Amino acid sequence: MRWALKLMGQGISYAPRTAIKFQVLSDFIAEWTEVQMPPVVVDQEYWTMYFDGSLMKKGAGAGLVFVSPLGICMRYMVRIHFPSSNNVAEYEALVNDLCIAIKLGIRRPDVQGDSQLVIDQVMKESSYHNAQMVAYCREVHQLEDKFDSLELNHIPRRLNEAADTLVKAASGRELMPTGIFANDQYKP
Repeated sequence: MRWALKLMGQGISYAPRTAIKFQVLSDFIAEWTEVQMPPVVVDQEYWTMYFDGSLMKKGAGAGLVFVSPLGICMRYMVRIHFPSSNNVAEYEALVNDLCIAIKLGIRRPDVQGDSQLVIDQVMKESSYHNAQMVAYCREVHQLEDKFDSLELNHIPRRLNEAADTLVKAASGRELMPTGIFANDQYKP
């Protein structure tokens, strides 16, 4: 206002600068900072993964459940279309579990299953009964090298209900429920 009064007699007009409202400035900074900042990386520590395999009259199958560190749950079922035993179905569930984890980029899985035999054989606490079990165990050990760390734990069947429900649907050849990834496997 002072400048406007002093310059009025000189024939010069003074136009004061319009102020930028602080909200507009903060909105601009927030909008452009979000675009230019790298996305926040979610810590990929310890996914909990459940597996179960089963052989029924209609066929064999595997049920897999992945729980992310943020609590997001993904469910898979695998229908096995080759001759197998219950132990083969359990190993197929574990191998498929690990393969999917690798594809998802999981580096630290906590794998849990209710097959004491499979877990003991993988952890080298039990002997192998045939060449097929040896081959499956070798496959698990080769996949193990692709992780930063791998935990394999035996849990009671009652704590593996989600994977158990999926394996019953897969081996019973039931219709696939919505929201579940499914795969048909024709060779070991």
